[in-house]
Amino acid sequence: MSEMVKVAVDAMGGDNAPSEIVKGAIEAANENGSLKIYLVGAESVIKDELKKYSYQPEQVEIVDATQVIETAEPPVMAIRKKKDSSIVKALQLVKSGECDAYVSAGSTGATLVGGQVIVGRLKGVERPPLAPLIPTETGTALLIDCGANVDARPSHLVQFAKMGSVYMESVMKVKNPKVAIVNIGAEEDKGNALVKETFPLLKNCPDINFIGSIEARDIPAGYADVVVCEAFVGNVILKLYEGVGGTLIKKVKAGMMTSLRSKIGALLVKPALKETLKAFDLEQYGGAPLLGLNGLVVKTHGSSKAIEIKNSVLQCVTFKEQKINDKIKEKITLDDE
Repeated sequence: MSEMVKVAVDAMGGDNAPSEIVKGAIEAANENGSLKIYLVGAESVIKDELKKYSYQPEQVEIVDATQVIETAEPPVMAIRKKKDSSIVKALQLVKSGECDAYVSAGSTGATLVGGQVIVGRLKGVERPPLAPLIPTETGTALLIDCGANVDARPSHLVQFAKMGSVYMESVMKVKNPKVAIVNIGAEEDKGNALVKETFPLLKNCPDINFIGSIEARDIPAGYADVVVCEAFVGNVILKLYEGVGGTLIKKVKAGMMTSLRSKIGALLVKPALKETLKAFDLEQYGGAPLLGLNGLVVKTHGSSKAIEIKNSVLQCVTFKEQKINDKIKEKITLDDE
């Protein structure tokens, strides 16, 4: 029997907590027998939710937490003052080694701060980046960083490229992943000061497959497997991706309902179209891992439904099985020697 993977789930975080969070966690446990889920939050509330589902009792444990960190709260202050919050107690489980991973749809700021302060960074890692998978024409790409480090330095971006390469190769099974830096043109002399300074560092980095600059319009085409940028740019790319994707899906559906002929056509193409559009649903890819910590911290959308929570929890199994942290630590440590 494979080793149990223990995941602490913030049951109180997110717009749809606790119902969708608990549902997604239980679906993950029912799909993978090697999972042990720790649902962290108000015990009585979680117990009421669990009554709706069938599951193996040994795979689920409740950890009572009497406080909740709200999205609008200042993250540093909240982490310090709300020691009995679901976020802090879940992160403490990872720090102590009782759990391998943490998943939350709650406060992004509190998760980022708590991840670094409570779980802690791997030795040699300067800044942990938030790295979601985004759909492309050829599969997926890792967007790194999308929200953790707005004022990054060139050395940070180089580490992002290395950590992203490890993740894509080990988790997504992309051999020798192509790495590109987001820029406003393909030429090496284009870009702002950060990009111009980082480009030659990536170019001379022997342990990544750097292919140069990538313009935003080329990201969906899948030209790169690891898309490197600082968090301000990355967050804009991610939010635009989500907005355009959602709008296009609505437009396609509305267009198919304009006439009797289009409705008949819609019935004929529905199965193929549904499968195609599914690839551009970001919920299918789970949450964004905060790479470079002593344990796995995964942040999902605040509006996450059960499907995204389930996929985020299942993502943790692959992360542990592939020993991603060990590989990141090895790559960063070797570079510092």
